[in-house]
Amino acid sequence: MIKNDYFFINNLKSIVFLGNLSNIEELVKINKKLGLKSTIISGSDQSKKIKSGLNHYVFNKLDNKLKNFIKKNFDHESTLFISLGARYIFKDEHINNIFFNNLINYHAARLPFDAGGGGWSWRIMKNDRIDNQLFHIINEKIDGGPILISQSSLIPKNLNTPDEFEEFRKKKFIIFYSNFIKSLKKKFKFKLKNQPEYIGSYYPRLKTKYNGWVDWNLEAHELLYFINAFDDPFEGASSFINNKNFKKVFLKKAQVHGGEQINHPYMAGLVLKKYKNWIVLATTSKYCLIIEEVLDQKGNNVINKIKVGDRFFSKKEVLDKAKSLRIFYNAKGLKK
Repeated sequence: MIKNDYFFINNLKSIVFLGNLSNIEELVKINKKLGLKSTIISGSDQSKKIKSGLNHYVFNKLDNKLKNFIKKNFDHESTLFISLGARYIFKDEHINNIFFNNLINYHAARLPFDAGGGGWSWRIMKNDRIDNQLFHIINEKIDGGPILISQSSLIPKNLNTPDEFEEFRKKKFIIFYSNFIKSLKKKFKFKLKNQPEYIGSYYPRLKTKYNGWVDWNLEAHELLYFINAFDDPFEGASSFINNKNFKKVFLKKAQVHGGEQINHPYMAGLVLKKYKNWIVLATTSKYCLIIEEVLDQKGNNVINKIKVGDRFFSKKEVLDKAKSLRIFYNAKGLKK
């Protein structure tokens, strides 16, 4: 509950997770050790990745059916609702009448600087090297409610892909979550910290298939961050190549390389050198790119079939579409 600009729960007994995270079962284990009941509520799309042994229910809408379910099964004074990437649109009527004003959100980035979706990809493009764990109150403004608690740490310099960033985040979150829930169980009162409205940024969701086209007009470091942003666990950054064996390919495992001769912008995308397990590409700047994985549309690494003199390129129409297409998800998945 919120009282006098503090958030607390006097007798925490149950935690309801809305949505899903990859290590949600570890959160359930923490709750169990603390004597807390765990329940998961998600839409049909996110439910596909939730293990069958977990206490889980599917609701695609915040409607009277969900309202009655919650009122029947949970006490409003002892239940905490935590959104973990839930794909619901929360209005005041839902926050007040369904979730008893005990609804908070986990956000794995700094607020108000990184509101919205897109996961790690936007942050890798920006070369953001600060991990952040944060809980905030949910209101009608996306990621705009008062902050309860926040904790930052440096991302190790050897981590570069979304997969690597995510593994680091999960380890940090387990500790962060455990300490937060222990404090709530001890009736600790969290001071609400309002987010200033005059600073901050919002980033929409991304989908690699549509947004991951490489713009070869970018300079080497911008290309590096962009390709890294769509590396594992995603398909890879997309590009055409004028090698007749392929039409569309996907690039992964990139590095900036400064050991070649100076480039001219017209050379961007050209394969300058080929080694057994990597190729060297020209860019618009003085640096080159080393690429270790070029995948075909079946996911096979075909770097051994790439030849010097081949050129990677992206057509203007696919770049325009990548920038103009807005991606939306709801509880059922990607909105067509």
